[in-house]
Amino acid sequence: MITETKIPSLNTLNYLPYLDENGVISENLEKKIGVYAIFDENKQLRFIGYSRDIYASLQQHLVRQPQQCYWLKVEIITRPSRTILEEIKNNWTEENGDLSINNQENQNLWTQPIDAKIYMTEEEKETYKNSDELAQIKLLKIVSRRVQADIEETLKQRGNTMKIRFNPKLKEQGLLDLK
Repeated sequence: MITETKIPSLNTLNYLPYLDENGVISENLEKKIGVYAIFDENKQLRFIGYSRDIYASLQQHLVRQPQQCYWLKVEIITRPSRTILEEIKNNWTEENGDLSINNQENQNLWTQPIDAKIYMTEEEKETYKNSDELAQIKLLKIVSRRVQADIEETLKQRGNTMKIRFNPKLKEQGLLDLK
């Protein structure tokens, strides 16, 4: 745990598996507030974030970036403030030396809904362009479901056993995010 003055070094924290032997994110992180670092299979830092519910955030990240989520380092905060959370995140980023993990493009990959529209085939793009609004919505749902199926298959291959539920309303906009 952290006090107002002691910020843990990222290097001193232990690696935790993103998914445990049962294929789930540790429930000990549910409704916990803190800062976390996500690492790929080779323990290369990919993302640093903070959350009021680390467990829920980690689920979102796993869906958005399944091939990047293999290891974690976590610091749970008992009396959080945005200032402390930001300070830890910034210190860990500086300690890592790769400031590109905080650029907007990388942040969006980890924090924004998945845009299924970018996975449209040329034929689907043409159909979308020449359709009325109702047909466009229908097509976006079809594309979103296809992308969702690909994500679910990737997660299954990773050993995930958690129930993943996507927000059905967002599919009409061609977006995928957890409910």
